[in-house]
Amino acid sequence: MSELALKPLLADVAKQAASADESRSVDASVIQALKSNPIMSFTASENIGGLNQSIQRCGDELAVLAAACPSTAWVLWNHLCTFHLFAGLLGPDNQSQLQQIVEAREWVCFPAGASTGIQGKVVGDEIILNGKAAFGSGARYAEYAGASFMIEGHDAPSFSLVDLRQDGVEVDPDWRAMSLRASATDTVYYRDARVTSEHVVPFLFMYRKAFRQPDFAVVHHRYREDWVALSDIWLAYMACGHLQNTLDGVVEGIRDRIAIVGVKVAERPTVHVNLGHAQAKINAARDTAQAVAKETDERISAEMIPTEADYLRQTGAAMTALSLCGEALQLLQRIMGGNGLREGAIFERQVRDFQAMPLHINAHPDRVSEQVGRNLLGLETENPF
Repeated sequence: MSELALKPLLADVAKQAASADESRSVDASVIQALKSNPIMSFTASENIGGLNQSIQRCGDELAVLAAACPSTAWVLWNHLCTFHLFAGLLGPDNQSQLQQIVEAREWVCFPAGASTGIQGKVVGDEIILNGKAAFGSGARYAEYAGASFMIEGHDAPSFSLVDLRQDGVEVDPDWRAMSLRASATDTVYYRDARVTSEHVVPFLFMYRKAFRQPDFAVVHHRYREDWVALSDIWLAYMACGHLQNTLDGVVEGIRDRIAIVGVKVAERPTVHVNLGHAQAKINAARDTAQAVAKETDERISAEMIPTEADYLRQTGAAMTALSLCGEALQLLQRIMGGNGLREGAIFERQVRDFQAMPLHINAHPDRVSEQVGRNLLGLETENPF
């Protein structure tokens, strides 16, 4: 594998991880360094100015970044996978807009979580937007947000990219969760914000199935792959990177630790058992993520159109990898014990940051496993994403 694009940034990213957690914002110099790095265009195809990197390479980059600072990895992950979706939705008719964003290395996000509601009104050659969009990971770091909205008199939603630098846009820093404190998963308010009508496209229900139709025009074949599936694969990579770093820290921290009545922790057989089991689970999780990423890359290279079974294979594998990482973390908590938690401020933060990963709606086990089960029974999958 060639040298990672993010390697020169990792020391500075790790150095600010604790302060990012405390301040709830990634250091501005780190955000600027990311925007200046080739990583920004990894999920953009060459014909729109991108580097068209493999799913595996993107995963490798995100894994090492998550080891340095999970919040920083989270917002970059969000940019990479939502850009993939936006390129698919906007298509060849908006190729010039996509290329301008890629060449300027501008950041995108997609606030569209629960409680989102945006209304649009046609005024001349513009659409005026009002409403709010929730769970916009990285919104305060971004130049553009994807927005799904209902235009007055229309019976189906539309989509466009909104320039967040304009008057009429406010990013409310309301992400107060315990996990990924600096991920800026904030709410975006639109008050007479504007988008140009020529860049507005239909927001397709069950868009992943539309993208699989051979006559559906795409900027590049890679965008026929579902962004949710890719986001899950990369989330699994990040979890593996984060958990490996956590395990390495636990190992280093207990080498000289003395337990009750002078017993050396590193000599306890149960510590050996739990460490071995935890490492095996992380290895299995990594192997699972890498296998499904490799399958995806091979399909893209061969310009094979993915199927629903492929999508469920991707999401199911990622869900399982995340579960294995969660089991490994439980074993590490057992090793650390109460005293380890009392003394281990970094470990406590690492535990908190992992919690959000398997709970993200894209990879949530209840959502993914239900759809896999329906497919096994020959029933239609129901989730539009």
